[in-house]
Amino acid sequence: MSAQLHAFLERREKVKEKANAPITQPQVFVGMGTCGIAAGAQDVLKALREEMDKHNLRATIKKVGCIGMCEQEVLVDVQFPGSPRVTYGNVTPKKVSRIVESHLKEHVPVQEWVVGEVATPDDPYPGNPFYTKQKRIVLRKCGFIDPESIDEYIAMDGYSGLVSVLTRMTPEEVIEEVKKSGLRGRGGAGFNTGLKWEFARKAPGDTKYMVCNADEGDPGAFMDRSVLEGDPHAVIEGMIIGAYAVGARSGYLYVRAEYPLAIKRLKKAIADAREMALLGENILGTGFSFDLKIKEGAGAFVCGEETALLASIMGQRGMPRPRPPFPAQKGLWDCPTVINNVETYANIPGILVLGGDWFASMGTEKSKGTKVFALTGKVANTGLAEVPMGITLREIIFDVGGGIQGGRQFKAVQIGGPSGGCLPESLLDTPIDYDQLNRTGAIMGSGGLVVLDDRTCMVDVAKFFLKFTQSESCGKCTPCREGTLRMLEMLENISQGKGTEDDLLKLERLAETVKDASLCGLGQTAPNPVLTTIRYFRHEYLAHIKDKTCPAGACKHLITFYIDAEACTGCTVCAKSCPVAAITGERKKPHVIDPALCIKCGACEESCKFGAVLRGKEGAV
Repeated sequence: MSAQLHAFLERREKVKEKANAPITQPQVFVGMGTCGIAAGAQDVLKALREEMDKHNLRATIKKVGCIGMCEQEVLVDVQFPGSPRVTYGNVTPKKVSRIVESHLKEHVPVQEWVVGEVATPDDPYPGNPFYTKQKRIVLRKCGFIDPESIDEYIAMDGYSGLVSVLTRMTPEEVIEEVKKSGLRGRGGAGFNTGLKWEFARKAPGDTKYMVCNADEGDPGAFMDRSVLEGDPHAVIEGMIIGAYAVGARSGYLYVRAEYPLAIKRLKKAIADAREMALLGENILGTGFSFDLKIKEGAGAFVCGEETALLASIMGQRGMPRPRPPFPAQKGLWDCPTVINNVETYANIPGILVLGGDWFASMGTEKSKGTKVFALTGKVANTGLAEVPMGITLREIIFDVGGGIQGGRQFKAVQIGGPSGGCLPESLLDTPIDYDQLNRTGAIMGSGGLVVLDDRTCMVDVAKFFLKFTQSESCGKCTPCREGTLRMLEMLENISQGKGTEDDLLKLERLAETVKDASLCGLGQTAPNPVLTTIRYFRHEYLAHIKDKTCPAGACKHLITFYIDAEACTGCTVCAKSCPVAAITGERKKPHVIDPALCIKCGACEESCKFGAVLRGKEGAV
């Protein structure tokens, strides 16, 4: 046994012993992921320290990543020796003084702010509907460890998979174990991970690379960011194991520059891993060498496509190239290159510790394991959820997500980001499975899941996502560059009541052409929101075209705001909120909206407390 390996094993025993020992003083955990910080975690942390100093209280304050309940941020946990870990939700600096005085000083929790009691990483909040149907593998350590402490990662079996691989397994055995697990790439395409590694292993050449695609650009997606912020070592360990399997000595973490906190924590994690001989030359004295660099992306959505990403790493403009050859045969600087995303690599350590059969025991026949989803939109419980493959969309939205905000009616779910599709209520019992989702016209994607309620116009949704992909097109191939623009023009006309039924047929034909003829995944999937909304919500398109109305009342060119004289109290609030002075009337008398001046911004509707401002068809009075 090498001196480095012996030192690591000794350190592992010490940190595990420390982690498992009973705590001797109170502990306070503060959620310091981007979601927590955006909600005010920095101010809460400062207030906590000030209040504790004020009362001369001593406690261990630990900064942790996101545990998934983003809806409840800022989250603060308090734990006393021998007592449960109590979680407070929606904490503000004003609430801190009471929490400190009542709980930390008097040992009496402030029950009206408590959202639960933390149990174990596998089942954080027993009985909480948000977690009941979850299965945490990738997110298991998030919210439980300080992401900037390598010792806390090691204490929860971190780098145990790497030690096992380097001391007991050949590269071929590692690949077979990953193949046995059935792990498919979580970046969207769902290609078998072990098979990709095998291709790269067998590809000729002495120089090979491992790349992590952390260029998470989907609107409403934050899975990768949260993992990098909450458990960066899991991704690093997965990449080292993959590098050993394929024979790579160098790797890149391609992270978009808009993720400064993730980059900061990754840099520290890489430095700490190097210091402990887990990265660099002669890892743990085993003779295997591998090191990592971070490449900050400039935020181009197209760089999520693997060949465009590789071009960006090499200092070229991020544009895709035709395949084959695939990156596993010819990637960075024409060398065999493996590209997997954050979630894929984060699954690897668990597979190597617990075995491929363990991972394959979860999920469906062709989609094994779990999947992390970012729940956003009109769902009650926004946040991160990791669920077993095979769970239905209905279970995710209504059981995990808590249903629709405000008790409104479900209308559709957009799954797979701008490349995905919009599925109606009739498909809510579709299992989360790569192949079954593909049959609906949608895709798994990286895991963005946007819930839409009955106030959403599906034409407008299709236009929103197509506008995004059209602006993000690199422009290299004509079908994507020109096709998405022409599709967007047709959608604009339809949303303004200028479209025809012939336009709808042309839109469908063009969408299919763009899908079939585009060079890369961006263009090939850009039509999905358009095709699925036409497929499942054709009646809304026809309402815009034939009746010149928007059933959801969302397309401003097809609605008119007017005031119900019987409901109006003449409070003048609507007139004061109107930015163009389109509302007139005397105080305590019904007001009137001048349609010629109205810009249809909806400010009057939002400000009226009596429901007097209504929406009608074009020309309503």
